[in-house]
Amino acid sequence: MTSGLQNVIDVGDGLVQVDTSGGGPDFVIIHSLLTGPEAFDGVASSLADTLTVHRVFLPGFGASTPLPGNDLTVPDLARVVASTMSRLGCGPDTTVLGNGLGSFVALALALDHGNRFTRLIASNTGPGFPDDRKGAFTNMSNLAESGGMPAVADVAIQRIFPPSYLEAHPEAPGERRAVLEKIDPQAFASACRALAVLDLSGVLPAIENPTLVIAGEIDQTTPPDLGREVAAAIPNSRFVEIPGCGHCPQLERPEALLRAIGQFLAETAR
Repeated sequence: MTSGLQNVIDVGDGLVQVDTSGGGPDFVIIHSLLTGPEAFDGVASSLADTLTVHRVFLPGFGASTPLPGNDLTVPDLARVVASTMSRLGCGPDTTVLGNGLGSFVALALALDHGNRFTRLIASNTGPGFPDDRKGAFTNMSNLAESGGMPAVADVAIQRIFPPSYLEAHPEAPGERRAVLEKIDPQAFASACRALAVLDLSGVLPAIENPTLVIAGEIDQTTPPDLGREVAAAIPNSRFVEIPGCGHCPQLERPEALLRAIGQFLAETAR
């Protein structure tokens, strides 16, 4: 079993930090825009009992190098993840899980590099964002570029968690703020712009990987209806809604998330 290895890998586009633990088939986790891989600490620990869990830090997070330029796209991030998986030696039976931004990257990964892995789990996702939701990403992008990540923190925390979670976990805002303020602000702003223009609605039927789509019942960032659209568009897909959960099941409802993952892995075992 591998225990808590932190690697910084040169993937050609720059350096990528990967935290690896466990032993068994490869399981790749791609984090969200507003929480880093540390949000998966508890879930990764449980998964590592039977899987080799790789938590990939997207460009600008942790020790991962920001991508150059201001015209970043979600497929660009997917390319970095694909290169990272190749350098890690991930086998064909690999499962990829993405949450939030990571879910969109995972969908793009399946579209462009789907032959590199088997199962796809898209948590708190959608085919893109409706026009009335795109302004939030423009706002966060502008805040990051003008005031750095501290200017984004309060807005971001309200997007991450429902009020009920914040009331029950008064420590959460401080923990999230500490994570957010370590993100490269230009990389964050570029990712916001990439999400604002993303539209996968016409290409999702091309995904051939067995897919699990997970939604939080009270997620205000990517409401369940967006997840249902994704599940309806992908031919071999399943949809699970987690009751009373917002945008971060790995923090809010980890047991429910693990149950959904475990059932999906059992159903799609070779």
